[in-house]
Amino acid sequence: MSELRRQIDEALAYIRQHTQMQPEIGIVLGTGLGGLVNEIEQEVALSYGDIPHFPISTVETHEGKLIFGRISGRPVVAMQGRFHYYEGYTMKQITFPIRVMKFLGVKTLLISNAAGGMNPLFRKGDLMIMVDHINLLGDNPLIGPNDDELGPRFPDMSEPYSQRLIELAEQIALEEKMRIQKGVYVAVAGPNLETRAEYRFLRGIGADVVGMSTVPEVIVARHMNMEVFAVSVITDECFPDALQPVDVADIIKTANEAQPRLTLLMKRLVEKL
Repeated sequence: MSELRRQIDEALAYIRQHTQMQPEIGIVLGTGLGGLVNEIEQEVALSYGDIPHFPISTVETHEGKLIFGRISGRPVVAMQGRFHYYEGYTMKQITFPIRVMKFLGVKTLLISNAAGGMNPLFRKGDLMIMVDHINLLGDNPLIGPNDDELGPRFPDMSEPYSQRLIELAEQIALEEKMRIQKGVYVAVAGPNLETRAEYRFLRGIGADVVGMSTVPEVIVARHMNMEVFAVSVITDECFPDALQPVDVADIIKTANEAQPRLTLLMKRLVEKL
């Protein structure tokens, strides 16, 4: 048994002392999706610090709990708070909870994040369905020995984000008269925001938004053959020729204003799965 598999088993053993729920849907409650917690009929909430081998979330607005419960009767497990490369964690630590979710029974992973909008057609407060990504984190959670029980050495990434789920979300957006964008997310290490020249470069290589998360979790989820759907909340406009200094409080405010729409989208998506 690999060291990673042993750690997964130890985390599972602890979790199974508290719940026998078999959630089919996993949710990463990133920026803008905190309100979805209120939609979960909670069965149990476990602090990350109590679960073997789980990192501790250090970022403001990331609570640090693994929540088991139901949304519209569907069993779910939700990460209230995620981990970022800039916090100093390794890629394997960042993605460890996704590995655990798979062994809890999760087949579908729903993710949200905050991102800076570089596409000139996008505006602050917009929601963007991720249709693809570019990994500029400078690292990859699959580097090192591969455990064939978890997934293949060279996983395919031709469809990292499920076209089926994207079409479902578009249908929901139409029904709810909700403005929604689609585009490519580029992940960078952070934690500083980008320079004008970097925004020009990132836009030039085909990215619509830029953020500091999500891609490691998606890589690992696809490695384990989970179906993935992700949405970015565009919290600031990153247009090089009109760039303004960004205030973190303003980013959080924008994310909070987008929260009801994002929560509704994710809740309806869970119902349709």
